[in-house]
Amino acid sequence: MHMLYNSEAYAVLQFELSAGTAPSTEGPEAALVRGGYEIIDKAARREIYLEGLLAERFREGAQALVAAGESTQEHVDEFIAGFAGLAQQPLVMH
Repeated sequence: MHMLYNSEAYAVLQFELSAGTAPSTEGPEAALVRGGYEIIDKAARREIYLEGLLAERFREGAQALVAAGESTQEHVDEFIAGFAGLAQQPLVMH
C-alpha cells in the first residue's frame, strides 16, 4: 500500500498485488490485475476501491494531469472528485 495523494478533501492509496497473489492472465488484461486505488472522500466520509479498467482510467487521467502541468491541488482534487462521486461505502475506522 502506498499513499499517493493526501489533501484536506481526499486521500488516494495504491494497492499492488505481489506476483504470487496475482492471477495469471495473458493479453491486455494482464496489466490490469496488479491491484487498484482506494479513494477516500474525507468530507463525505465515504470511500471507493477502483480496480480493473476503472483503475486504469484513473491512472491514465492522473498521468495526463501531470503531463499537462495541471497537478495543482485544485486540479487534482477536481479530478479525484469525478471518481469519488461514485463512492458508496461508508468510511469506517478500525
